[in-house]
Amino acid sequence: MKADIHPKAFNATITCACGNEVQVMSTKGEQIHVEVCSACHPFYTGKQRLLDTAGRIDRFRKKYAKFENK
Repeated sequence: MKADIHPKAFNATITCACGNEVQVMSTKGEQIHVEVCSACHPFYTGKQRLLDTAGRIDRFRKKYAKFENK
């Protein structure tokens, strides 16, 4: 392998806006600040809001039913 082509790796601390901290290896630097992490993101916490697609379709059909008959 070629020498001196790899970036320097740091023991980084990733700090989320929610206060969660994670220790990882990174080439970005020693301190990384993020807005959302797996501890506070709705997809990972199970608090994800599900869309009411059936209700949306019914409302659409009801709204445009008058144009269907013509």
